[in-house]
Formats: sequence, C-alpha cells, structure tokens
Amino acid sequence: MKPLEVALEDSLDTDVISLRRVSGGDMAESFMVELTGGHRVFAKTHTSPPQGFFSREAADLGWLDEAAALRVPKVLAVSDRSPAFLCLEWIESVGQRSTDEAAFGQGLARLHQAGAPSFGRMDARTTGSLALPNDPVDSWVKFFAERRLLPLARMASNRASLPDRSIVALEVVADKLAELGGPEESPARLHGDLWAGNRMLDAHGRSWLIDPAAHGGHREFDLAMMRLFGGFGDAAFSAYDEVYPLADGWQDRISLHQLAPLVVHAIKFGAGYVAAVDHALRQLVS
Repeated sequence: MKPLEVALEDSLDTDVISLRRVSGGDMAESFMVELTGGHRVFAKTHTSPPQGFFSREAADLGWLDEAAALRVPKVLAVSDRSPAFLCLEWIESVGQRSTDEAAFGQGLARLHQAGAPSFGRMDARTTGSLALPNDPVDSWVKFFAERRLLPLARMASNRASLPDRSIVALEVVADKLAELGGPEESPARLHGDLWAGNRMLDAHGRSWLIDPAAHGGHREFDLAMMRLFGGFGDAAFSAYDEVYPLADGWQDRISLHQLAPLVVHAIKFGAGYVAAVDHALRQLVS
C-alpha cells in the first residue's frame, strides 16, 4: 500500500479502495480516491513541497469559506508531514456546460465585501512557488510595491527573465502606485489566483473556488486576473458591479493589476509573457 493511501485511511478512518490520477494543480499529483461505501474524495500530494504548502491551502479554503459567498470544497484532512497531502470533498464535474455567470459575479462581490484585516496575510505565509512575501500592511500601495512589484523586479533581474528596461519600468510603476491605483479602498478578501482554471463548475453548472492564493488585497486584482486568460462572461462583471460598485476607471487599471502575475509567468515560463509584461508596462509608463 502506498504511503498516501495509508495516510488517507488513518486520517479519514476508512478504507481506500483505489486511487486514480486526475488533473489539478501545477505543483502536485492529484487523485480521485474511492473509499469504502462508494464514497469519493479528492486528494493531492507532493514529494517535496515548500514548507507549509498544504496547510496554507487548507487555511485559504477555510478563510474563503467563512465569507459564505461562493462554494469552496470542504477540507477533510491535511498534512505537511511526509507524505504531505490535502484531501477535499469530491466535486463532480462533467466537462463543458452552461453556468450562471451573474451568480458567480454576485458571489465574488460578497466575498470581497467580507474584507480582510490587512493587505497581505496576518500569518505572513508566502504566495506561490516564487514565495512572494505577504507580511501584513495597512496600505495597498505599500503592499503592491514592496510585496509584489519590487520583489518580482529583483527576481526577474537576478534570473535575467526580463530586459533591463522592463526592470526599470517596474520600479517606476512601484513608485507611482499612489497616482496609478485609483481611489483608496479597504482590503478585500481575495482568491488571489482567479483565472478560469481555478473556478470549477459542477454537474449543475455551479461555481466552486479551488487552488487559492488568498490574501487581503485590492479587489480589482481578482477582476484583472479574470480578464487575463478569459473564461468569464460579461454578466459576471456586470452582476459584480451591481452588488459592489467599482470605482470609476477600474477597467483602465486592469493592466496595472495584471502586471504582477504577468511577471510571475515571465519568470517561470518566459516566451510570450516577456512581451506581455512589456506591453502592460508601456500602458502604465510613458
């Protein structure tokens, strides 16, 4: 019996009948787990995860669920010890289907309205494989400059992921955030990595949030992520704005909020993301 099966049986107090590999997450192996009685759960594991990898995700899911705004899978078991794993309730998905985009937009607005105690995270746990800092601060300008753009500029420079002109432009944007970022807002409760692949649709077309990089941040960040790779209908944005009206000019700030994830992708994957960073920067720095 594999170590993951043993760990799941001990944690769930039931027998594992089978494990079938499925897609889910770019840093972990994911499985559909058949249990005694025909029950299914989702589990993912990692042979050498970053410190606190799965307990952070479990905490993120719990924090999002507290808002009672959008569906979040229930955490059934978690461990950061070998074998490190996270076990969640199974969400049945059957491929492409229609979904209520307006309901998703309304739910996202309520999630953001639930707020956060600070920008960043009170536990200061880092985000993603690049371990971006999340030490809590009371200003979005300080958070986005010192916890996102400037650390990413240093990483991109050290790894030669971006040309020098882009590094300089990132530093200029970080210095101009007070004038580029629009009206001040209190910290929103963010999913933090809200591209279409992290919204799961169940067999009834209902939306579930998965794989968060949750933190307190500017709510326009989640909306900009939704625009980055597509997959969300216009009705979602309209319904969001009806529940929690956005500040004037928010669409003009999409490139600003997309900048950090674009730099992350340029560092990790290179190729077209380098040009995408340059395009976003040219819209922000004349």
